[in-house]
Amino acid sequence: MQNINEIDELIKIISKLPGLGPKSAKRIVLKLINNRDELIKPMASSLAQIYKNVTRCKSCGSLKSNLNGCSNCENIKEKFNKICVVEDIADQWSIENSNIFKGYFHILGGTISSVGQRKEDLLINSLVERVKRDNIDEVILATSATVEGQTTAYYIQDSLKNLKVKVTKLAQGLPVGGEIESLDDGTLFSAFKNRSKINTNSG
Repeated sequence: MQNINEIDELIKIISKLPGLGPKSAKRIVLKLINNRDELIKPMASSLAQIYKNVTRCKSCGSLKSNLNGCSNCENIKEKFNKICVVEDIADQWSIENSNIFKGYFHILGGTISSVGQRKEDLLINSLVERVKRDNIDEVILATSATVEGQTTAYYIQDSLKNLKVKVTKLAQGLPVGGEIESLDDGTLFSAFKNRSKINTNSG
């Protein structure tokens, strides 16, 4: 293989993407090079625009355009009384695509874990503020059925215990150890439809 620094660097970057390794990255880079006008040029432009204009909302954690604001928590066309709490943006997209839930989303940015991620790193405090500010009636905890996901759900439940808000969690249909992003629409529908109320009263 030719030793071209620009190609080597691009292969290293692409191989860091989920589900891709060095071999897949090499094939992608060759495809790009062989279709430079159709792929590289528009891709470079799109990436530059995303880098410049797309960020995470500091309030709800969803992606927003710096040009148009956050369409999730700044929705002025519809006012919802429910917030669905998920771990990451991929989970939000999965639920949105299923058309199961109509309401606001709150993206934590991960889960509480013993390695690296702390509760202070997650958007839990801003969730509490949104519930107070927007007169939310129900918070749906749609964290994964993993140890970290359930630990995070319990912490959120405790954070909301002094507020007059119903806290529910996804029910049957959510397999133990399952991640929201990987669930099919039927499983998601069952989990939302049969969600159960969590007792948030202290003592």
